Amino acid sequence: MTTEQSIRYRNILIEPINECANYSPKFGHGRNGGFSLAEFQTLYGADAFYKWLGLDSPLMYSAHKAAGGITSVYRQIGIGCERLVRAIFMDYLGLSADDVIWSYKVVGANGKERKLSLDGRIILDKIPNKENKERCAAWMMQVADHLELAAPIREAITGIVFEVRQGYKSKDSKRQNADIANAANAYANGYIPCLMVMSAQIDDDIAARYHVAKWAILQGFIAASPYASTFSFFKQVIEFDFVQFMNSNQEYFREKIQNVLAHLMRAE
Repeated sequence: MTTEQSIRYRNILIEPINECANYSPKFGHGRNGGFSLAEFQTLYGADAFYKWLGLDSPLMYSAHKAAGGITSVYRQIGIGCERLVRAIFMDYLGLSADDVIWSYKVVGANGKERKLSLDGRIILDKIPNKENKERCAAWMMQVADHLELAAPIREAITGIVFEVRQGYKSKDSKRQNADIANAANAYANGYIPCLMVMSAQIDDDIAARYHVAKWAILQGFIAASPYASTFSFFKQVIEFDFVQFMNSNQEYFREKIQNVLAHLMRAE
């Protein structure tokens, strides 16, 4: 990996997080840009009950800003991870921008059509390099073994689709149900669905449910097999050293995150 490529990748990952520094709480009003401290104090100061309790304090504003901002930080890290994964697939496997994205359409109960998508895709026949293709194919067949897929399903597999997360600890049943539906559609289209978590943070109950739904699961383990570790998958299958990339850019990432967090904690 060249220095220029490393810089491009780190910018892809961190760029969405820069937006968090401008986060302002909306206090349930759905307002574009949110409320400034002065606007918050006007809003809460005009509410007799909140004013009696002292909730128009700058500290309350700071708490709201930090709470919502931290959620935004996690969300934006996830977006950066999605974009980085697609960029790596394109650069290291020779795939196009269209190749690495998968979507499908569903019709809801109201008759309206919706477009659903997953964050990444590898199609074996689209990989131009023979060695890369064979390495990915061998990994997919091992994944199929781990998932104990039936022979007819294995024979129909043409690739794998990824749902990329920075971590997964939320017990959001709506999100889980949507992913279960995504898995069914993935298999119907010849793809193994894979939940790729960049950190090691995933709720055990969630992991168990996804496993039952025949999702492959990769987590942010450093020393593990490429069938369990996101980083081992990248190094052994994609031939991209994710660990080295993160280590070499650690100080840059930490400084950026610290600056955003410090800004979020200030009542301004």
